[in-house]
Amino acid sequence: MKDKVALYTLGCKLNFAETSVIGNKFTEKGYGLVDFNEAADVYVINTCTVTENTERECRQIVRRALKNNPNASVIVTGCYAQLRPEEIAAIDGVDLVLGSNEKFEILDYLENKNQNKLSCINVTPLDNLNQFNIAYSTEADGRTRAFLKVQDGCDYSCTYCTIPLARGGSRSSEMNLAVDNFKKLLDEGYKEVVLTGVNVGDYGKNADKDLFDLLLEFVKLEGDFRLRISSIEPNLLTDNILKLAASTDKISNHFHIPLQSGNNKILKLMQRRYNAAYYEELIYKTVEMVNNVGIGVDVIVGFPGETEDDFLVTYEFLKKLPISYLHVFTYSERPDTKAINMNGQIPIAERKDRNRMLRILSEKKHFEFAQRMTGKNLQVLFEANKKDEFIYGFTSNYLRVKYPFDSALVNKFKNVNIKDVTGKVCTAELINLELV
Repeated sequence: MKDKVALYTLGCKLNFAETSVIGNKFTEKGYGLVDFNEAADVYVINTCTVTENTERECRQIVRRALKNNPNASVIVTGCYAQLRPEEIAAIDGVDLVLGSNEKFEILDYLENKNQNKLSCINVTPLDNLNQFNIAYSTEADGRTRAFLKVQDGCDYSCTYCTIPLARGGSRSSEMNLAVDNFKKLLDEGYKEVVLTGVNVGDYGKNADKDLFDLLLEFVKLEGDFRLRISSIEPNLLTDNILKLAASTDKISNHFHIPLQSGNNKILKLMQRRYNAAYYEELIYKTVEMVNNVGIGVDVIVGFPGETEDDFLVTYEFLKKLPISYLHVFTYSERPDTKAINMNGQIPIAERKDRNRMLRILSEKKHFEFAQRMTGKNLQVLFEANKKDEFIYGFTSNYLRVKYPFDSALVNKFKNVNIKDVTGKVCTAELINLELV
């Protein structure tokens, strides 16, 4: 066997999918994959750049790798590598910095590096980031859920975001390739496939097909499965997609719809493509059209210029909406964004207080949603993990459910009746003991 390789991923599910591709490339060439905490000959770190914390963590992870093996080769790739290659190259112990395109040719760069034929930094200029690389990843707890990349890059110009600078413009997988990879995951036994990308709703831009067309192709496939959209922008969640989700169990009745702020002044400063009234109408329409739908929401607190009154507008806006949970982000200054130069920067302590308030609201929203589902019959996909004598799974509308452990339930869809909710987990009873 060749050298041992350890992989580490920071950031989103898209990054995890791409790290999986990198790992497969190594194993196909005879390399052995080991845990990142073990001694390896090569350490690969796939980075994120959404917040300052991920960049700081990258430096810590490099140090951890070299502690495991001071003589190892350390390769850093991903969004942080694309945006700040010189900073990464200056970190003691880093041997190679590979940009967003170069990560998929990592073996060529590694072999050339070993032959002293390569510089430390290898990053494609932003204007040339137009290549789409297919990727998918799977969860480690059994063949239950897979993540399929169908889109990359972003053409939006949100003032707080560095993703377009790190990933380039919007581009998509060819439809036949996406369908083939979806089929491959189903053939391997996965029952849920999550569609991922930077801006999934933008799938097929500048082509004759769009996300709705892709979803139509997926639901035509035979088999016992469901798909889930990782996240979709409000302006891209169309009536056709909602009608399709309402008409078939193969599309989860769960949507994650970023808001970022419920205050129109802040939305305008963020250069978002909608106002609060549009978003509110979309949420109520989604609830009306899709039965028992679960809705997750992204929110950023502490954006420059967000006064306490502005934040309270967002708080009250979210409080009244029929949503099921929040993902709360504290605004983080990112280099090369418009927002970093805006007036009215909010003190860190105030940002944290607002974050805490919305996290508490999120817990209340989740509990209220779970209570509304109590007594209803829902379908759960059970996972392999056993914890405290229970087996766990998710409903289509993204409630976590537990049931006394039974290995025969692993990776099976089961109809259950929701009995109660404790914390973030629901208890349930099987409606039919005959396995699907």
